[in-house]
Amino acid sequence: MSAAPTSTVPVAMLSTWRQFHALTKPRVIQLIVFCALIGMVLAVPGVPSWAQIQLAATACFGIWLVAGAAAAFNCVVEQRIDAKMKRTAWRPTAKGQLTNMQTLSFSAVLCAAGSALLYFWVNPLTMWLTFATFVGYAVVYTVILKPLTPQNIVIGGASGAMPPVLGWAAMTGVVSPEALILFLIIFLWTPPHFWALALYRVEDYRKSGLPMLPVTHGSEFTRLQILLYTFVLFAACLMPFMMRMSGWFYLVSAVLLSIGFCGYAFLLWREYSDALARKTFRFSLIHLSLLFAALLIDHYL
Repeated sequence: MSAAPTSTVPVAMLSTWRQFHALTKPRVIQLIVFCALIGMVLAVPGVPSWAQIQLAATACFGIWLVAGAAAAFNCVVEQRIDAKMKRTAWRPTAKGQLTNMQTLSFSAVLCAAGSALLYFWVNPLTMWLTFATFVGYAVVYTVILKPLTPQNIVIGGASGAMPPVLGWAAMTGVVSPEALILFLIIFLWTPPHFWALALYRVEDYRKSGLPMLPVTHGSEFTRLQILLYTFVLFAACLMPFMMRMSGWFYLVSAVLLSIGFCGYAFLLWREYSDALARKTFRFSLIHLSLLFAALLIDHYL
């Protein structure tokens, strides 16, 4: 009879750790670390040495910690908004499963640990750039821009575009033009990616009171912006080939993927449906993942 209470302790602890893990937005973090890793690999000519592999692994872990801290801080700031939206109502902060103090403490520990790791075991430049990204996302975007302007995702997208720059800086100690090209690609990819989501979640955003573009300017205007951004993104995706960062394998991949993204955007612009907006959003994830994977493969061809 006495074993029952003690057996529930590990279960409760496991449940709490899962809630903390959920605060870090694992799927988003995976894409962030993947893009940072691409920057690391492209910054190193040829096959990396064992020391470079260790450095890259350390940098990935440090970036993961700071990015997780930013995500957790975001959950505190947007607690009330998250509770109103179906897409985010499950988050532990929105459901009241974790207190603000617990979440802020968790965020502070992750940020401090990640920053120390990057400063002492990678290089100071990477630490400061990563910390600036934390401030840009958690404070400038979440606290200031998101509730203020429908261009929030455009301006705030600069923080989300930083991972390959962080990766490049981790391996070289500098920020080169090649790293800025990778930054530009993600920066231009972010608005059509996010606005496709906002289109079929427009009622959620309307209830939340956030001035997202479909709420403030309507569906037709937003769809036109998505289409125009995919055209500009298409051009940006050709820059690695034009700057001799990559070869023909990447070029063919970039052209095919960009045609696909533009195609979805064109169909969405001509005739809207929630189903098509979902498909466009999902393809945007495929587009970026495969585009950077093509860069990685091309680097070793």
